[in-house]
Amino acid sequence: MKLWQQANDAVNRAMWAWGRDISTPSKRALAVLHSNLVDHAFVRVLWTNTREIAPGVWRSNQPSPRRLRKLAGQGLRTVISLRGHSDHSYMLFEREVCEELGLNFHVAPLGAGQLYPAEMVLDLLKLFDTVERPMLFHCKSGADRTSLAAALYLLHAENAPTELALAEFKLSHLHFKNGPKGVLQVMIKAYGEARAATGISLRNWLETEYDPAALTARWTSGER
Repeated sequence: MKLWQQANDAVNRAMWAWGRDISTPSKRALAVLHSNLVDHAFVRVLWTNTREIAPGVWRSNQPSPRRLRKLAGQGLRTVISLRGHSDHSYMLFEREVCEELGLNFHVAPLGAGQLYPAEMVLDLLKLFDTVERPMLFHCKSGADRTSLAAALYLLHAENAPTELALAEFKLSHLHFKNGPKGVLQVMIKAYGEARAATGISLRNWLETEYDPAALTARWTSGER
């Protein structure tokens, strides 16, 4: 098992070791190939996993330059990537086209399979409060991190019921509630319980009560 993991890690390192330059036509062509083969952009040509969750607020998977140009033509003003800072193909192309189109581009990194420090979530809420709309936020597939961001937006900006926020974690978005990344829902449920008891705001809960380690333990113990 250890040898298999080492081999898998080596393959992943090799796959992500290139596609980091778009400064010449030949390097751009390699980056396009990397985007399609390694980041699976070809899958997202027709499948965009896009939905408007509130007026002027959209969720999706990683948008292509072509899709961003189309959305900009429809009035899009801001893009938020939940994937983290990177110099890989998908980020190079996204930054380039946002600059070309005059779109505001922000990075609010969230990991895909664990709960996050409160500071990271609060930074995302700050963006929700301040960016120009219409806005789009996305991760790679629009399944897990994007579902969490959508739920947080609805709770924070729309004061939506907890049930409506939890409904963002949909199988149709390729989020598997009982899989490892189902832990993301625990944050939303825990906040919903605290709000029902005391009326606390999401921001205040994150600042004073949110405990990622305890909530992760709650998930691993089987409590849902």
